[in-house]
Amino acid sequence: MALQSLVLDPNAAAYTDDQIVGKVNTASAQITRAGSVAAAARPIATGEVTNTALASGVAKANLDAMTDTARGYIKTNPTTGQFKVVSIERQADGKAKITYDDVAV
Repeated sequence: MALQSLVLDPNAAAYTDDQIVGKVNTASAQITRAGSVAAAARPIATGEVTNTALASGVAKANLDAMTDTARGYIKTNPTTGQFKVVSIERQADGKAKITYDDVAV
């Protein structure tokens, strides 16, 4: 496993609505709506939720101490063949940099 990065340029040429629709209509990959999970399929496990209050910043400090691919600050939900996003930053030149794990789920 290695971390990879890509950079998005917000000043790149933009597509019109008609161009986007044309690309979607001619895409070879089927586009589907992601299904949702019913609440009954994801019950809260014993001990997951407590009323114990922590000092401000403790949870963040604990997450910060975790490795990039373990901490989960950026919520990603990749399916088989997709990649976990580790971080997103805006660079000084205005471009967005995305770092991701190069091993697919």
